[in-house]
Amino acid sequence: MNATEIDTSEKSQRQLAAGVLKQATQDLQRFHSANTKIEQELYFDAYSWVMSDDCSWPFSFLNVCRTLKHGPDALREELLGELSLGIFGQWTRRGSRALRRLSDTLTLRFATGPNEGADASVKLMETSY
Repeated sequence: MNATEIDTSEKSQRQLAAGVLKQATQDLQRFHSANTKIEQELYFDAYSWVMSDDCSWPFSFLNVCRTLKHGPDALREELLGELSLGIFGQWTRRGSRALRRLSDTLTLRFATGPNEGADASVKLMETSY
């Protein structure tokens, strides 16, 4: 296997792991207050997967966390902690996280000073005359 094939394989594994985690998250949220037996089973399957410490199969919760570079305990707390908040609390928490990421991005952007690439292009234009 060459380096390109390895990179593609690792990328595919990360995408699949993210998809498995996304499905479990959706099942936990959608079927938290399930009324039918099928919905309750879907919730229980997702809950059992998240709480499992088994790493004998490739896409176990612990292996997915490792692949995506997430701490399992923190991710468990985030996934299961949101369920007790209700829908308003979940949206409030998500909005808060999005706002914090935006704030961090803007702080980083403006704390580093002017764009060095822009300075280089201005210097290049000045020297070309």
